[in-house]
Amino acid sequence: MDDDYREYRTGQGVPEKGEYLCQSGERVRFNENEEFPVCPVSGEETTWKHEDR
Repeated sequence: MDDDYREYRTGQGVPEKGEYLCQSGERVRFNENEEFPVCPVSGEETTWKHEDR
């Protein structure tokens, strides 16, 4: 799997700090070792991608 396009799911650990986008397009800044939350728009589980990737 190519890490440049890796997606992370709600509940997974944040691999590196930075801004991530959820499926709804909401941009959120996380620190390393935090957990990805539910979507801030829908309140449902979602996937997150690093903004710079």
